[in-house]
Amino acid sequence: MASTKPPAGQFNMLYFAAASTYAKKQSEHLKAPLPVSELFDTLEQLYPGIKEKVLSSCMLTVNLGYVDLDDAAGIKIKEGDEVAIIPPVSSG
Repeated sequence: MASTKPPAGQFNMLYFAAASTYAKKQSEHLKAPLPVSELFDTLEQLYPGIKEKVLSSCMLTVNLGYVDLDDAAGIKIKEGDEVAIIPPVSSG
């Protein structure tokens, strides 16, 4: 999934696996800056039910670095950042 540079004042939001299925897209641009602590509420407004069905068990990356959601206070997603929702995956 190739991401493109977002327009001014926005960041890239990438969806993988179940997140992509739920949002019915692989990526989009969202308004920046945005505190990480508000991201899931923002996505819930866009995709009602996504918090319970997908986000409650996912990982989050900002610029390819994993973010500890329990310790995300004060972290802001900035213009041009790349954020990814990565649900758990299984293999067999």
